[in-house]
Amino acid sequence: MSEAIHQERARLLISCPDRPGIVRAVSTFLHQEEANIVQSDQYSTDPKGGMFFMRVVFDFPSEQKIEALRTAFEQVGVQFGMHWRMTLAAEKKRMAIFVSKEDHCLLELLWRHKNGELNVDIPVVVSNHESLRSTVESYGLSFYHIPVQKERKREAEQQAVEVLHAHNVDVVVLARYMQILSPEFVESFPNQIINIHHSFLPAFIGANPYKKAFERGVKLIGATAHYVTDDLDEGPIIEQDVLRVNHRHSAEDLRVAGRNVEKISLARAVEWHVDDKVLVFGNKTVVFN
Repeated sequence: MSEAIHQERARLLISCPDRPGIVRAVSTFLHQEEANIVQSDQYSTDPKGGMFFMRVVFDFPSEQKIEALRTAFEQVGVQFGMHWRMTLAAEKKRMAIFVSKEDHCLLELLWRHKNGELNVDIPVVVSNHESLRSTVESYGLSFYHIPVQKERKREAEQQAVEVLHAHNVDVVVLARYMQILSPEFVESFPNQIINIHHSFLPAFIGANPYKKAFERGVKLIGATAHYVTDDLDEGPIIEQDVLRVNHRHSAEDLRVAGRNVEKISLARAVEWHVDDKVLVFGNKTVVFN
């Protein structure tokens, strides 16, 4: 009886100008490398002159190395002018969580991580307050308190960047972190910072969104998870969700309901990002969920 062949699973994400032959080139390459496609998704903004997006999940013989596959695929990438990345599914991204005083989004992420629902490592949680230290440390995670004073904000951000680099962080999640990040910080982690906005953007931007929603008598409240850019709360949207409310809901009722939408929307966005299901196109995203 022959020995079982061990397989590795990888993901290939592609964006490039649309033209005939892309799918064939990718599938031919994987076939030649003895890989087996287990899932494939694609989308074109316009088959004539638009942009093409593709996500392929494939298994390949374990004796083959992912580095060799990446090198071999470069020729296909050049041929079609692709922006692409190839990752091992087993390689967990390293995620840092930034938080202030509210804990609902943080706890949702920590709970999902503990239960194996988020395929990430969390080497560090950073906060500008001490109040959630015991919560974080109860999960066996490192907690860094980096206070942010207005006149020393640049120093605080530099300290945070050093912490992130020291822990080889791939993605930063702002779980209700109530500080505006500088352009320099954002530039250090392009399309790697995910924020949750306590509103269904673009409605009710700014402070006290649930009070504003209550005063307007809204019938729906929502939350928006998006990548952070230099334009405040205007980065590419990954996920949004809403809850129906009515005239009986007080401002506090709306706040409680809103917290539930926030934590679920953020967790979904994080899950899709770490599972390589999101491609950024301008100020939009293509999400193969």
